[in-house]
Amino acid sequence: MINLKHEVQERGFTVAHIKTDSIKIPDATPEIIQFVMDYGKLRWRMGDRSGAMGDYAKAVELNPDSPAVMALEQARDIADFFNPDLYNP
Repeated sequence: MINLKHEVQERGFTVAHIKTDSIKIPDATPEIIQFVMDYGKLRWRMGDRSGAMGDYAKAVELNPDSPAVMALEQARDIADFFNPDLYNP
């Protein structure tokens, strides 16, 4: 699968790479923010939960009022879910 950095650059945006796998998009538009969130949804569907949460967090960083806030919150709730009855037959 092609990575997020490559996809963002393909859409004509500058990507500043930092020491981690995170990316910075200095000139982000609402369309690219939506793309980052949609990319996270794709990763979620493919089973890459941590990658999806990272993409949601990136979309929230770019726009704190985006729908990615709710997606990130729900993803964290799912990750934090623990039901001891499931482990004790």
